[in-house]
Amino acid sequence: MNRSDVTELIVTTRIGRGLTWNAIAEHIGRPKVWTTAALLGQHPLTPADAAAVAALLDLPDEAVPILATVPYRGGLPTAVPTDPTIYRFYEALQVYGPALKELIHEEFGDGIMSAINFRLDIGHTEHDGAEHVVVTFDGKFLPYAWPTDEGGGSQSGE
Repeated sequence: MNRSDVTELIVTTRIGRGLTWNAIAEHIGRPKVWTTAALLGQHPLTPADAAAVAALLDLPDEAVPILATVPYRGGLPTAVPTDPTIYRFYEALQVYGPALKELIHEEFGDGIMSAINFRLDIGHTEHDGAEHVVVTFDGKFLPYAWPTDEGGGSQSGE
């Protein structure tokens, strides 16, 4: 059994039992977006959370250590995603990515938004008479620390 097998089993069992991702997240006391990503193979669960998910979904015992193992993150199956929902995020970053980069540098300085020290949430709002999706990326700003001499080291002397 590998991570792909476990993920497929989670998805099919969740659907078969009529469970929502949110219900599973609540069962282990974790955020719904993080839990969904973890159960789709993008984050490791703690051993206790892995055991709780396995019990809830009647997964085989060998699934628990797989769920608790650090995964190979990222990597969509194609260079340009073909699923319409995923493609819209890809498209939004193609259109707005350069502007977001410029604004991060202008407002914070030379650095990046962390995707490790990171929160992601999804919500709902309504305007213009239509339901809208609200996606929030909340990442810690990480400034670049360039060496101050050719001998290495960072600006803070580390």
